[in-house]
Amino acid sequence: MRLFDTHCHFDFDIFAGDFASQLQLAKKQGVERIMLPSVGPSNWERLLALSSEYAGLYIAMGIHPYFLKSNSMQDLPSLYKLFDSPIETCHAIGECGLDGLIDIDHKVQRKVFGAQIELANNLKFPLILHSRKTHNEVLQQLKKYKFPFGGVLHGFSGSYQQAMQFVELGFYIGIGGVITYPRARKTRQTAIDLPLECIVLETDSPDMPLYGEQGKPNHPSMLVQILSCLANLRGIDEKLIAHSTWKNGNLAFKICE
Repeated sequence: MRLFDTHCHFDFDIFAGDFASQLQLAKKQGVERIMLPSVGPSNWERLLALSSEYAGLYIAMGIHPYFLKSNSMQDLPSLYKLFDSPIETCHAIGECGLDGLIDIDHKVQRKVFGAQIELANNLKFPLILHSRKTHNEVLQQLKKYKFPFGGVLHGFSGSYQQAMQFVELGFYIGIGGVITYPRARKTRQTAIDLPLECIVLETDSPDMPLYGEQGKPNHPSMLVQILSCLANLRGIDEKLIAHSTWKNGNLAFKICE
């Protein structure tokens, strides 16, 4: 089976000690492709370096709402300038969006998010969306900027109806470790009910640990356990889900299979 981890912060320091071995551990579990979203200027160069050195790594450039500062609007020209020349391994803008659970001015969040939607529109790139307690507002922003290039709603947690509103705008739904928690009944039911052609898999490593692994750093090699959980929930063969989510991940980011 070929697997695509569509959201993994593999550039974080916790993986830096022996990165080649960390990557090999993931590949041994069938994870052949990994999307590394940026969080802001602090890791742009690291992502560019990793993706140019290691095959199978793809990157997204953007500014994560959690890492915003009051002066983050000043970082936008630098983000735009990154694309003065084509970046072969960059296939999306993100991780970007809105977060209702952080103490960062919502006006700043909206401005920086809007500027990244405009950049993605200009480049004809998909978006990797971050949305916590802000689904309706994120949808409003996407419609405001008439964004047509889709992407992935990362780390989805919510109802089928919420998910389908993003699907209708061309987005895939990122299913991760949340579904391994028995108490996450609404998100589990959504993962069962969504059409398979709308789903991609992700770990969000080193965050979003799986059930039973709380307190430990997550790893892209754990993607196979998310796959297994989803197959059990839906009552279908793992290979079918693996094939579909591999195809969906590549389609979402316009990567040739």
